[in-house]
Parts: sequence; structure tokens; C-alpha cells
Amino acid sequence: MCLITFAYNAHPDYKFILAGNRDEFYSRPTAVAHWWHDHQHIFGGRDLQAQGTWMAISKGGKFAAVTNYRDIRNIRSDANSRGDLPVNFLLGDEQPESYAKSVQMAGKSYNGFNLLVMDDELVHASNYERGVNNLKPGIYGLSNALLDTPWPKVTRSKRAFSEFIQTDFSLDDLIVMMQDEGTAPDDQLPETGLDYTREKALSAMCIRTPDYGTCCTTAITIDYDGKVEFMEKSYPVGGRKDQMVTQSFKIDA
Repeated sequence: MCLITFAYNAHPDYKFILAGNRDEFYSRPTAVAHWWHDHQHIFGGRDLQAQGTWMAISKGGKFAAVTNYRDIRNIRSDANSRGDLPVNFLLGDEQPESYAKSVQMAGKSYNGFNLLVMDDELVHASNYERGVNNLKPGIYGLSNALLDTPWPKVTRSKRAFSEFIQTDFSLDDLIVMMQDEGTAPDDQLPETGLDYTREKALSAMCIRTPDYGTCCTTAITIDYDGKVEFMEKSYPVGGRKDQMVTQSFKIDA
């Protein structure tokens, strides 16, 4: 994922609400959200090149998502796949804080990342930050810098998200919200090592360039009784189909 806005224990009906965009090179092979045939308790999309994921949830209610930390000058070609980080949490037995700490210790093995892991607690970790963050109730935004870094698209998405979840919203509403293609003013662009044209294009919540951009949008709610509603919209870019995937299930006790 490259832009995630979420609420944790900050809504009267839902423990967790999320809206997120996955940005990727269109040529990278991807499977849309589904129950995985080799790990049938996991639901989410899958990167078919490295077999990892950017976001997934288990029948037991474990959730994990990862975004890249954008540091163009320090990308290593021999780094481990960041898509393994959510998968290893969902397959393992560690609690979020313990897992996040172990991932941070191995952080040099990966290019820059942000990781969200949730079970009975929600934790954020990055290999560009010391220590892990046990998140308190609230609304958060995450893109390709540290948690709640006020990049324009993070601020914009959090503002819209906060307004939507105060209404009788639907997952469709959150997906439409994330399709905002407006770019940031030049004087608000972050400096991440990209040229101006690329930096400008990537400042949008929903990115559209000839070879790279937002491939899908995901919206999730988990209520206090453990009911999960999951919706993913894929966009017709790079040979992908314009399609919607929905899934509803009750977390195993």
C-alpha cells in the first residue's frame, strides 16, 4: 500500500475502519483479494512476483499492511521483499508488539518500510524509526514516510476520512473518496529524491501515470462483534480488469 487512512477504536460501531490505495508499477503481476489456496485462513491481494502481500486479514482477525518508505537514494536490489512482512505476521503466533520489534531488529534486510500489524492491539513499525508505536484510539494516516507525516495527500485523506466516518457511510463511499486525483501545490511537495514531474504526480491520493499508479483501493470495517466487511476495487491499468471484490465474515473466536 502507498496511502492508508484508518481509525482505531475511534468510532461507536467499529473497532477498525480503513481506506487504502495500493500504488505499483502496472507491469507487476498481481492477484486480486481472495482466500489464499496455500493458506486458506488468509484473505487479501497477492503479489505474484514475490508471493507477498501489501494488505491482508486472517479468519482469526489478525491484520497486516505494509507501505514503502520512499528513499530513492538508498534502494538495494538485494533486499528482502517487504511483502513478506505482513505474511509472516499472519502465519506466525507472535503478538503485534513482539513481532514489530523483531522486524525492526531485522530492518536492514529490507528497503524502507512502514508496517501495521493488529490483533488485540495495533502497532506500527518502520526501519526508519527507533522503537515501535502502540497506537492509541484515533485516526491516522500513512503513506511513504513515517506515520502521520503531514504530506498533503495524507492530510487530505485524513480530513475527508474523518468527515465520512461521522456520517452513515458505506465502503463504497470510502473507495470513491480515495479516487481523488488532485495533486499538491508545488510549495508543499515532499523531497524524496524524485524529479519534479514524478514528485508532483505521486503527490495525488490516486496516482495516474503511464507506467505507475494506483492499481486498487481497499476499504475495511471491523465492528466490535468481530464482523469484517472487506471491499476492493481494481482499476483497468496495465492489463488489469475494472472489478470489485467483496467479502464478509465473522472473526473466529
